[in-house]
Amino acid sequence: MSNAHGSDDIIIAFWTDCGISALVADAPQNHFEMAQNKADVAVPEGIGGATEPQMTATRVHAASAPAAGPRAALPHHDDGARLLQDDHPQDAVMDAREMARAAPDLPTLHAAIEAFEGCPLKATAMRACPGEGPVGAPIMFVGEAPGRDEDAAGRPFVGRSGKLLDKMIAAIGLSREDVYISNVIPWRPPGNRTPSPIETATCEVFIRREIALVSPKILVPLGGPAAKTLLRNDTGIMRQRGRWTRYMGDDDREVDALATFHPAYLLRTPGEKRRVWQDLLALRARLESAHGFASL
Repeated sequence: MSNAHGSDDIIIAFWTDCGISALVADAPQNHFEMAQNKADVAVPEGIGGATEPQMTATRVHAASAPAAGPRAALPHHDDGARLLQDDHPQDAVMDAREMARAAPDLPTLHAAIEAFEGCPLKATAMRACPGEGPVGAPIMFVGEAPGRDEDAAGRPFVGRSGKLLDKMIAAIGLSREDVYISNVIPWRPPGNRTPSPIETATCEVFIRREIALVSPKILVPLGGPAAKTLLRNDTGIMRQRGRWTRYMGDDDREVDALATFHPAYLLRTPGEKRRVWQDLLALRARLESAHGFASL
């Protein structure tokens, strides 16, 4: 019995890392029978299948629902309701906005991110990964979300993508210590899945405040998700990259912006590095001509 329970714990831990927040069935399911009982079946958010037939599925709230045995709820998370995002998500966005606006400097903002409880990604991540770099940095690079290495280190862009980003920065005569690096989402999504719209909306409040506090000369969104979020458009990264535009901050301050491919994409598609090199040349030229960085 002890070996069986140990196996269950391993499986449950794996499911937790994949973002599953509640178990709704232990037995194989007859999907033909489920189709006949469709009116009685509810599909929980975040799980690609349906629930056990002839039974209405209910979301598990750790704070309000009684435990249904050792397999009824996943371990490690005291608040299952936050994982399912069904409790007034707009309130979380408003709370984040108030905390961000109240932060007068980067250390205070990063402390607010650490303390924020309104984003369910915090429950599945090891730690927050706020941005790092100097205030007034000439360039601010912003990706979408941390990966596994970043989650473990609590720092942005420290894995293979980070090493490539360091080389990109060096190509324009700067070092990692000269620029500011961050992500739209400060917590790693489980399994590196795509953040949900409400997760992005909640965390966007913090990154916009971070941009305002850093006050960079040029903003460089890395990849399509970051570009769409920060530049507030639906244009794909293939059409956005290499085109100068303006980032409009919440304080109405405009910043030169140049989107380019994410380093993770370049690792998968090395042939696109030539386009990024063109973007880097344009970035360096703009710094030299418009912002007085003649020593680059």
